[in-house]
Amino acid sequence: MQVMTSHFADIRAAASHRSGCAIALRRTMGRPLRVALFSGNYDCVRDGANQALNRLVAYLMDRVGAQIRIYSPTAPRKAFDSVGDIRSVRSLSIPGRPEYRLALGFTSAAARDFDDFAPDVVHLSAPDLLGRQAQKHARRHGIPVVASLHTRFETYLDYYRVGLLRPMVEAYLDRFYGESDHILAPTAPIAREMVGRHGEDKVSIWGRGVDPALFGPHLRDEGIRSAHGYMPEEVVPLFFGRLVLEKGLGIFAEAIARIRAQGHQVRPLIVGEGPARGWLAERMPNATFMGHLSGAALGRAVASADILINPSVTEAFGNVNLEAMASGLAVVSADIASASALIADGKTGLLVPAGQAEAYVDAVVGLMTDEKRRRTVRAAAAAAAIRHRWSDVLEDVAAAYCHVLHIPLAPAVEQAA
Repeated sequence: MQVMTSHFADIRAAASHRSGCAIALRRTMGRPLRVALFSGNYDCVRDGANQALNRLVAYLMDRVGAQIRIYSPTAPRKAFDSVGDIRSVRSLSIPGRPEYRLALGFTSAAARDFDDFAPDVVHLSAPDLLGRQAQKHARRHGIPVVASLHTRFETYLDYYRVGLLRPMVEAYLDRFYGESDHILAPTAPIAREMVGRHGEDKVSIWGRGVDPALFGPHLRDEGIRSAHGYMPEEVVPLFFGRLVLEKGLGIFAEAIARIRAQGHQVRPLIVGEGPARGWLAERMPNATFMGHLSGAALGRAVASADILINPSVTEAFGNVNLEAMASGLAVVSADIASASALIADGKTGLLVPAGQAEAYVDAVVGLMTDEKRRRTVRAAAAAAAIRHRWSDVLEDVAAAYCHVLHIPLAPAVEQAA
């Protein structure tokens, strides 16, 4: 089923005229757009989903003039500097994963605050109890609901050995997304999947962007490499992301062990932090663990590696793949929908069967031993990634809001004025 039909073309056309949507909103309402955003962990955890949501809130406030109220669990200390008017909801920390907090639902206090705010549109970013109850409350009050998909939660179950629950979880997710007025899917393959389940008129694409000032080949730093004992000619494999088992750490560790068994003395660079750091360190004691990095330091570290190995199958978009590509790395990724939407296999990266460590070994060793091919893939990856601009993808969300509110764009002459 082809996703980009006339409906999707209309949504994309609206996105290309974001200013027209803003003009129409002000003209129709006589005031700023009000958006209630519900998040599972808006600033408790620094991950790709939360970074995207923060960028969205900043964009809506700065470029659309919207008022945003965020309902989310909060932690004693933020994981990063967040933006927006955050209203803390009741939550508890998850045993064994204290960095994550679990919302205890849409309480009466939160509902009163919500009703006082009187949002025009509700944006749900997590299919948790808070999001589900907020969805029902909004629908009872006739407020349109937009749900964005950020994580394939159903894939987590296998990592925690509760795969028998997957049919029940998938049925719940179908109800959650199906009872939203509009679904923002991160990639075309996932959008096609959602169209098949919920209908073409309910789905559009909200991808992710990359900041070329923060991620680019120009940030490669030989000083970082030499400081950690890497020689200029050494090929450095990278793991980049949260150090949790569901990111495929087991496959990563096994692949590195097999590469070493073939006589290649690789020393991985690990960028990220998480509860599985000790687990991974035990299995590769000579790896370089750089911990959590942000800003320019993160961009320099990523660009200073050579090959990203990404065995995760839980990604809905794959920010890590995009940022590594933008940094000029050759990416070897699990062949899942999010990765295939970004990577042209054999050209801008390599896709391998998920869960097969030997496939990663073959792909990585092939790149390590063929410098010409590695350079070609790295250059093609950087050129492909630069097309993913935050300004474009954030406009797609504003267009979706206009769509669910049935607000037509202002005439082009008004936009120019």
